[in-house]
Amino acid sequence: MNTNDFRRIALSLEGAEESSHMGQPDFRVGGRIFATLASAKQGYGNLMLTLEQQTAFVEELPEVFLPIPGGWGRMGMTHIRLAAANQDVLAGALRTAYHLRLQKNARSGRKPVQKPTQKPKLPPPAKGKPAPKPGTNPRTKKR
Repeated sequence: MNTNDFRRIALSLEGAEESSHMGQPDFRVGGRIFATLASAKQGYGNLMLTLEQQTAFVEELPEVFLPIPGGWGRMGMTHIRLAAANQDVLAGALRTAYHLRLQKNARSGRKPVQKPTQKPKLPPPAKGKPAPKPGTNPRTKKR
């Protein structure tokens, strides 16, 4: 696997969007990060997991998963060696991080971020009056 596979799989998850954190690509759902490519130059993708999930992944496939060094790793942040992973392993790991983020979002009461599908329409102007300029509200306009 490579960074393009990581990106493709992450973005295939419902509501997932690519963004940037400190100049590095990240993947979010509901506006919150579940995975990043901050360590792509070293051949890693990064997953936001619980410590229990991290331990299980590392114990099962130590050649693919390793804790991120330092404090981030002690909080469950986990590297996945992209070259050592196959599609099923990468997709499963990304789904795990994605579902964890969905659960955290639900517990915090955070609503999913949804982009508006269309701009709100202003009501038609009254007869004899010019149409309001876009971006203004004729009802609150000072007279």
